[in-house]
Amino acid sequence: MQALPPPGGPPAGWYPDPGGYGLRYFDGWQWGPYAYGAPAPAATPVERGPHPTLPLWAALGALVVLALSLVVQHTVARLLDDADLPILATAGIGIVLAYGPSLAWAWHVLGRMGGGIGRLGWKFRWVDAGWGPLTWLGSVIAEVTVVLVATRLFDVPFESNVGTTDDDVTAAYVTAMILSACVAAPLVEELIFRGVVLRGLVGRIGVIAAVPVQGVLFGLAHIDPIDRGWGNIGLVLALSTVGCGLGLVTVLTRRIGAAIVAHTLLNGFVLTMVLTGAADDVNRDVNRLVALLPFV
Repeated sequence: MQALPPPGGPPAGWYPDPGGYGLRYFDGWQWGPYAYGAPAPAATPVERGPHPTLPLWAALGALVVLALSLVVQHTVARLLDDADLPILATAGIGIVLAYGPSLAWAWHVLGRMGGGIGRLGWKFRWVDAGWGPLTWLGSVIAEVTVVLVATRLFDVPFESNVGTTDDDVTAAYVTAMILSACVAAPLVEELIFRGVVLRGLVGRIGVIAAVPVQGVLFGLAHIDPIDRGWGNIGLVLALSTVGCGLGLVTVLTRRIGAAIVAHTLLNGFVLTMVLTGAADDVNRDVNRLVALLPFV
């Protein structure tokens, strides 16, 4: 057994604790337990520091890369509609085109800034399993409220992005939808919007302004001018509200774990509507609900 170096302090014995908590045993090398009956030191409250930040170039670059990737993905997807490819192959190509460049950008940011993936908030705690569903519920309530108020009071056009499907609901189709909507989208979009964009904006404009700004950018990332036209206005309002909720929980927890859970639940709910056929009447049901509200 390797011998410890000789102690350089006083001999072993009981001494006044440096922190002022009674007597504490010093073995000649390090401090040991407190004397019997001596009060243990109270836990010192740790003040939370400012929200982690990134340079603005990281946020702007992430937005440009994602925008270009989505344009390319939508263009290729329309070309693949006429190709006789397996659904899993089509989904895989779409996921790589839409999110691959964004992952590469996040890797580039880490390479420039140093540190591990935790620098982008990629941390998970068990408490995120509770924060996630609460964030999901709050986001849904806020989203529905915004849609109803906007469409009823201000006649904002709204068309849901909850589409319908005429495809056979095969195992391959379900698998492709789950991989795209419930795995790739929550992981990558949260890494980019709440991990890179939010932190880049916080460093320049502060938390209070950064949360709504990144929320609106999140909503704008889901527009489809070809298929939804003016209906994108209401959709952007709705999804911007969701983005703000996801940004808020990220600011509170300093990580994106809860936001990923909430995002997965949101997309899982939408996917369930699509696969069960409930999405076929979603716009009609929204209009009916709007008509029942007593707004003037």
